[in-house]
Formats: sequence, structure tokens, C-alpha cells
Amino acid sequence: MAELLSVSGLSAGYGRAVVLSDIAFRLQEGEALAVLGRNGVGKTTLIDSIVGVTQRFGGSLSLAGREIAAMAPEGRAAAGIGWVPQERNIFRSLTVEENITAVARPGSWTLDRIYGLFPRLKERRGQSGGSLSGGEQQMLAIGRALALNPRLLLLDEPTEGLAPIIIEELLRALRKLFREEKMAGIVVEQHARKVLPITDRAIVLDRGRIVFEASSAALLADGAPLERHLGVTGG
Repeated sequence: MAELLSVSGLSAGYGRAVVLSDIAFRLQEGEALAVLGRNGVGKTTLIDSIVGVTQRFGGSLSLAGREIAAMAPEGRAAAGIGWVPQERNIFRSLTVEENITAVARPGSWTLDRIYGLFPRLKERRGQSGGSLSGGEQQMLAIGRALALNPRLLLLDEPTEGLAPIIIEELLRALRKLFREEKMAGIVVEQHARKVLPITDRAIVLDRGRIVFEASSAALLADGAPLERHLGVTGG
């Protein structure tokens, strides 16, 4: 597989506060990466830094061989980065369909294909975004990001605060997206056992640094590193 994203020596934060230090990793085309760690270790800051909404103090980022560290967020989106933030940021007054079509760019992720991934959205296509449940709003946020036809999809805590039955539905869609559709993705998640089955590799952050990296399959087979770094002992 060809390299899609390269992060090298990245230090970043907010204002004068340095949150991330010397972050380095690579992501291949069609590869899904889990970003794990306790609260406050820099997971969201890493996503924000790839999107371009933090202060960069050093290091480089390239997408498909093109340096993007100096680009504004809108330039990075145009280059192929799709972002689903924790806040979802849907247009609450627009319908489901208007939310998707308002940002759509030409490409393989058409409205019908998005509805195929999230049938709930098709059922609610005429409802306002604000009338949807939290899980449906999360699906809409992902669908809207896909409508941009990104090369890389970033998801920040996609299962946070959702009911278990909705989480399972969402994870099935993400598994299809990563495994069958071969969408490259980075998923921030506190609950490792949820995201490891749908990703290829994982990194663990602690105090703004990568302290562990392994394949997702290896972490599922041997949970000792999760217990050591995250305090995870069960499912």
C-alpha cells in the first residue's frame, strides 16, 4: 500500500500550551488507526492538529506526499481530510438530506451510497438535524464527512454518550467503511475493545507522546499492554 499520511516530529497545542511532543507515525492507504489513551493525554489535540485547528510548534505533516502543515483547515479539507469532531457540528435547522448535499463534492460517495451505509438517515431524510437522536446525529456527521469524498476520515470519540444498541449499529457501519470500502481512517476512542476489532493498528498516547504502538490484532490477542497503559482488564 502507498503511504497516505506522514506525521513527523509534531509538537502542537493551543495558545502557548504545548500538548503534543515529537509525535511521529505513518498511515497507509486503506489503513485504519486507533488512537487510545486516558482522558487529557492529547488524543483530540492530535486529531485537531491533523485538521489544522491547533498551534503547531514544530514538525511536519504530509498527505499523499504533499506537505500540509502550513495549510489552513479548509485547504486540508480540500486536499482530502474529512473530520467528525466530538461536537458533530451538524446544521440543526437543515434536513438530513440538506446537511449532506450542502457540503457534497464530486466523487464515489454519493447521497445514495451514504444512505446505503446508514439506512436510518434515508428514513429520516426530511427531518431536521436537530430533531435526530444523538446516535442519528453522529451518523449524519459521518455521512456529511463522507459527502466531501475524503481520502482520510478522522473520527473523535464517535461512540461517546450513545446507547449500546446505537453503538453496535455505528461500529458495524465503520467496520464496513474500513474493511470493505477500504477507507483510511483515524479513530480516537477511550474504549479500546470497541475500536480494535475495526482497525488495523493502534497507538497509545500518554502526556502528549506516543508510548506504545502495535497491530490491533496483537492487542486483542494479548491485553497486557492495554492493562499497563490504560488500566483495561476486560471487554
